[in-house]
Amino acid sequence: MINRRLLLRTTGGAAAGALGAAALSSTAAAAEPAGHSAAHHPVDSDPTAGVTRTLLQEHPSPAQGWEAVQTLVQIPRHKESGRHSHPGIEVGYIIRGDVLMEFDDRPPLRLRTGDPFFIPNGVIHNARNVGTVTTMMLSTYVVDETKPLVTTY
Repeated sequence: MINRRLLLRTTGGAAAGALGAAALSSTAAAAEPAGHSAAHHPVDSDPTAGVTRTLLQEHPSPAQGWEAVQTLVQIPRHKESGRHSHPGIEVGYIIRGDVLMEFDDRPPLRLRTGDPFFIPNGVIHNARNVGTVTTMMLSTYVVDETKPLVTTY
């Protein structure tokens, strides 16, 4: 069985890359001379910086070779998850915030606090925070346990 905790930390993409970028950004802000704001000199132009996926639980599925995984996804204001897909379905719920869910194969979907969503197996999508607060999404996946949870594009 694949260790999803390791995958969430190490697969290329928003979850892994954002941690390093966020640390770099906060280090640069701390090093900024008095009277100079880091906002005037953006250190981080990565649209996925600060995005996190926290593993909440994972369990074997009744279907052999599949696994149920649940994460809390947080997307800061003006940031996005980055184009990605999953090796199975994603069933989600917007806990807080406003998201424009963009797809490669269909029109975008506007989601607000309290809205559920469903993303079919393998569909490439991007969650863009279009609100005024850090978006929090509860995402539950039923995925092929032999593949990475997130594949980025």
